[in-house]
Amino acid sequence: MRRNKAQQIALSGLLTSLMLVFGLIERQFPLTAAIPGVKLGLANSVLLYSLYMLGVRQSFVLMLLKALMSWLIYTNMSAMFYSLGGGLASLLIMILLKKMQGVSIIGVSALGAVFFNVGQILVAVVMLNTPQLIVTYLPILMVSGVVTGVLTGVVAQLVMKHLKAMSRNYR
Repeated sequence: MRRNKAQQIALSGLLTSLMLVFGLIERQFPLTAAIPGVKLGLANSVLLYSLYMLGVRQSFVLMLLKALMSWLIYTNMSAMFYSLGGGLASLLIMILLKKMQGVSIIGVSALGAVFFNVGQILVAVVMLNTPQLIVTYLPILMVSGVVTGVLTGVVAQLVMKHLKAMSRNYR
């Protein structure tokens, strides 16, 4: 079923809003205080849904919208650059992995989370001139990325399974 332009815009707005709400929810968890930069990655489950159900172009638009809207909400330009760097690295690896035979959505999510952290660290290295972050902080974020990526992958897999079943019932 092809969506018309108005439906695509409405769905993009809904999914962007959902990603922003998930970002607000994540700010309520103390994970970030314990280890700066560690997040659950709830918005990633929306991006996974988009990648698997709507396609690459729509997913890229959503990633950009989330980064830009987060900047407008939190008025933090450097956070936007971190979000863009992480989002771009994450989305690119998820697109490549999705095309590979035998890689589950959980694996795509886990590596997407790891590469989100890689992208953010690379932005930090450039912005702060701190190349030591690659060997000191990136390994910590990579481990946390695998754990949180697996969790969001499981959530995305369950949600998509139910959404596919629901969409079949409405045809």
